[in-house]
Amino acid sequence: MYVSHELGRIGENIIADYITKLGYKVVERNFECNQGEIDIIAKDNKEYVFVEVKTRTNSDYGEPVDSVNKIKQKHLKRTIEYYIYINKLEEETIRMDIIEIYIADKNYVYHIKNVF
Repeated sequence: MYVSHELGRIGENIIADYITKLGYKVVERNFECNQGEIDIIAKDNKEYVFVEVKTRTNSDYGEPVDSVNKIKQKHLKRTIEYYIYINKLEEETIRMDIIEIYIADKNYVYHIKNVF
């Protein structure tokens, strides 16, 4: 049995490897500020991708993406806006992805691009 924090880190490591194999360049991990946290910030060609990783071992409490509710979306948007501001990325193309991962005998990844 995993502790949720440990499970989250395992999922983020797997997803960092996953997106690297897709050709993304991981720019930063676990960016935190008063507004919230972004799990992974990467570049896909010339586009900045802000990735929210949702890790589960089962769907007993719903699908992982369901936990990205309106309140979580608001925090993510504010965190992204702050990151853009402090890094002077206003002219850059950006998108927000959610990547679900189920940790089991065989890991299952579902990548939802450009969620908002």
